[in-house]
Amino acid sequence: MSKKIAILATHGFEESELSSPKEYIEQHGWVAHIVSPKSGTIKAWAEKEWGKEYAVDKTLDEVSASDYDALVLPGGVINPDLLRTNESALGLVKEFFQQKKIVAAICHGPQILINAEVVAGKNITSVNSISIDLKNAGADWEDREVVVRQNLITSRTPKDLPVFNAKLIEEMEKR
Repeated sequence: MSKKIAILATHGFEESELSSPKEYIEQHGWVAHIVSPKSGTIKAWAEKEWGKEYAVDKTLDEVSASDYDALVLPGGVINPDLLRTNESALGLVKEFFQQKKIVAAICHGPQILINAEVVAGKNITSVNSISIDLKNAGADWEDREVVVRQNLITSRTPKDLPVFNAKLIEEMEKR
């Protein structure tokens, strides 16, 4: 059965944290749409410098959680910082949680979840530098390569992408 996954990103996303899950999703014959506040292209951050540009498939005003089976939130420092103050982005994240659909966030991606007010009481992981932010928002932070709590999947850094991608597919296949 085909699945459809939204990858929410804007300029400054960590390239591997978008490209790797997108490729993995598509290798399973599923659809992965890059969703962003504006149409056109968004520019990746590739570890220490600007990376490639990626085409936006849909804008935030064109989608809702009911259009998708899951949501992926790549990190990077710039990307989540921009999205966590975007009311449309936060609204979409909240919709996915209200509909109990899978949300998978990696590295700095969980910063968006803090502003969406959906982390309280949840076991979660992330890049270590935002662990205090997550704890202050009420999350139970763990230093593990992947943490699954109900519909939420989180990982720490790009080195965890193989297990993050595998867990996303595993959880999707259960539904």
